[in-house]
Amino acid sequence: MNTPPTREIHQVLTPETIQMLVLIAEKGSFAAAARELNLVPSALTYRVRQVEDALDVLLFDRKSRHATLTPAGTELINEGRQLLNSVEQIAHRVKRIATGWEPLLTISADTIVSRKVLFELCEKFFALNVPTQLRIREEVLDGTWETLIAGHSDLAIGVSSTLQSSDIHSLPLSIISFVFVVSPQHPLATAPEPLEEQLIAQYQSVAAADSARYARRISYGVQAMQRVFTVPNLHAKVLAHRMGLGCGFLPYSHAKPYLETGELIIKKVAACPRVVQSNYAWRKPAHGRAVGKGLHWWLTELESEETRQALMGDE
Repeated sequence: MNTPPTREIHQVLTPETIQMLVLIAEKGSFAAAARELNLVPSALTYRVRQVEDALDVLLFDRKSRHATLTPAGTELINEGRQLLNSVEQIAHRVKRIATGWEPLLTISADTIVSRKVLFELCEKFFALNVPTQLRIREEVLDGTWETLIAGHSDLAIGVSSTLQSSDIHSLPLSIISFVFVVSPQHPLATAPEPLEEQLIAQYQSVAAADSARYARRISYGVQAMQRVFTVPNLHAKVLAHRMGLGCGFLPYSHAKPYLETGELIIKKVAACPRVVQSNYAWRKPAHGRAVGKGLHWWLTELESEETRQALMGDE
C-alpha cells in the first residue's frame, strides 16, 4: 500500500470534509446527506472518493445498499468527531483568552500548603468556566522559589525564604510555628527537658528534601554530623515521625492531630522556638502589562486572611 503524501492528505481531509463524512454516517445514506448539503449524490460520492484515494483506504462498504462504514471509516469518524470538538474548543478558548485570560496558569505550592484548601480554591476557579487551565506543582523549601525565578510557575504559595528582586513581588501568607516531636517509643521521649543540641545530634533526624534543582539546597533543624533520613515531602516526614524513624521539627498545624491521638509528643528543646514567616509570591508582568485575569483572581483570593490561614492547615 502506498503512503499518500502528507500535503495531499491535509488538502483533502479538512474539517469541512470530516463534517461531511460524519453527516453521511449519521444519515446512513449518501442521498440523504447530499440533500442536506444541497449537493447531487454523484458530487458527494466524488468527494468521498477523493478522501479515500488520498488515504488509500475504503471508508464505506460499496457492497451495502446503505452508507455502511468500514472499520477504517469508523475509526476516521470517531477521531474526526473528536477533532471537530477540539477545533470548536480551541476557537472558544482563543476568543476568551483574547479578553485577558491566560491559556495556562502554573502554581507552585510548598508541601506545607493544605492540598484540600488549595483544591477547594481550584474548584472555585473552575466554576468560573474560563479558558485558563491550571497546573499545580508540589515543591519543598527553596524549590518553591526556584520554579518562580526560573519562570516555571506564575504563583508560588508557601515560600519561607525571602528574595530581593525587582521582577518578583511577595506578600505574607502566615506565621508558622514549629514544634520538636518524637513518637512515644523514641528514646528521646523520656529524656529530660529541655533537650540539648548535643543530645539531639545523637539520634537520626527526619528531613523533607529541598526540591531546588540548582540553588543551594537547605534543611532546617538538622545538627552538624547528625544522621538524616530524607523523605520527599512533609506528609512523608509526618509519617516517618509517627513511625519513630527519627526526630525533628514539624509545623504545629500538621503535628496537632497526632499530638491529640498520642502518636506524637512534643519535647522542649534548649534552642529558641522556631517560627517561620511563610509568603506567597508572583512574577510581575513585563513592560508594564497588566496581571493576567487568572493570576489576578488568585491574588484576590489570597487577600483573605481566612484563606491564607486555611492554606497553612494540615489537610
